[in-house]
Amino acid sequence: MTTRMGITLFLLGLLYVGFVAALIVLLRSWVLVVVVAAALLGAQYWFSDRIALYAMRGRVVQREEYPELYAVIDRLCALADMPAPVVAVSGMDMPNAFATGRNPDHAVVCVTTGLLRRLEPAELEGVLAHELSHVAHKDVAVITVASFLGVIAGLIVRFAFYSQLFGGGRRDQNTAAVFAAVMGVSAAVYAISFLLIRALSRYRELAADRAAAQLTGRPSALASALTKVSGDIARIPAKDLRTAQAFNAFYFTPALGREPGIARLFSTHPSLEQRLDQLGRISAELGEAAAPGGM
Repeated sequence: MTTRMGITLFLLGLLYVGFVAALIVLLRSWVLVVVVAAALLGAQYWFSDRIALYAMRGRVVQREEYPELYAVIDRLCALADMPAPVVAVSGMDMPNAFATGRNPDHAVVCVTTGLLRRLEPAELEGVLAHELSHVAHKDVAVITVASFLGVIAGLIVRFAFYSQLFGGGRRDQNTAAVFAAVMGVSAAVYAISFLLIRALSRYRELAADRAAAQLTGRPSALASALTKVSGDIARIPAKDLRTAQAFNAFYFTPALGREPGIARLFSTHPSLEQRLDQLGRISAELGEAAAPGGM
């Protein structure tokens, strides 16, 4: 897994180099575009926790409101030797959880009331350990930085389009050729980075599952939670799933009605089968007696 993640990051780095070279050759005002993209990236990085919490209707809760939830998070943070995050709860019935924040000192872990209602204590512990692993490994920062190239490419497509659209009489054959080249390179870079970032996200999810299983010592509890949550999400009305799918990259389990086929290449999460297979192997390594799906 570490090798695959390293290869993906290396390919992203190569893509950055090629893209910057293309900018220098094709676009005279690329500095302005990079500055704007950097500003957007900075805003996303610094305010990701507030944006995600607002978008998913979460609210910060106090210890006296959810003492059991706080107790599990405190215990896991003590085991992992990390600061406790801000704890939030979303009123959504869809069973799920997410973590966000630029580093462990500025992190939020949010669970839905649907998740709290459906899971047993050991299963909830596994889910929370998974989310805290994302915080400890600074996954939000990793994915945000990895997304930078795609953000730039998207901005350049828009910049080139509007420059051409409102260029008026200044357009000539050379301008049209540059416009076509910029659009082509930007579109290609965006498409490739889109796939690589999603591959990186899938590796991060598998890494978080592994870390959670090792932290709690109960891979079967996390496997049980995955199976239960995935099955319950599949029964949620399609219109509600479509609303939630915009935030799949944040979730413990993506809001999908069924396991994707070829669409798994575009998924932010590995398939349920992959995650359960990995947890089964970890269970064997740890010598855990309980089988995945059982307590």
